[in-house]
Amino acid sequence: MNRSKEKGTWGEGIAARYLSRKGYRVTARNYSSRYGEIDIIAQNTQYIVFAEVKLRRRGDSVSPAETVTWTKQKKIIQTALVYLSKYPTELQPRFDIIEILEQGVQEGYCRLRQIENAFSLEVGDGIF
Repeated sequence: MNRSKEKGTWGEGIAARYLSRKGYRVTARNYSSRYGEIDIIAQNTQYIVFAEVKLRRRGDSVSPAETVTWTKQKKIIQTALVYLSKYPTELQPRFDIIEILEQGVQEGYCRLRQIENAFSLEVGDGIF
């Protein structure tokens, strides 16, 4: 496994534990469709959350959330629609970004921020 993939897996683990502590039940990790992949799918009593986890180092020129482009959002939305067609739910779908910023010299020290409802599917977005 390459270093980047290891870091991604590490960050997704931190995000999954964070969501669990907030009362979410993680139902899938790295869910894939022909459109793309969703890092974490979790739910609570109100929402089913499709979360993109982004890990960056302190001092990077852009925030982790800024790297989730419209193209990436579109892939996540399309993959979420595939998931929901296989696993229907009454829960409200929500698309979150979980930013993990590595902070210090010490390996593994980080700051996490969950951006709830970071993007959404709007009529006319050209998803299909």
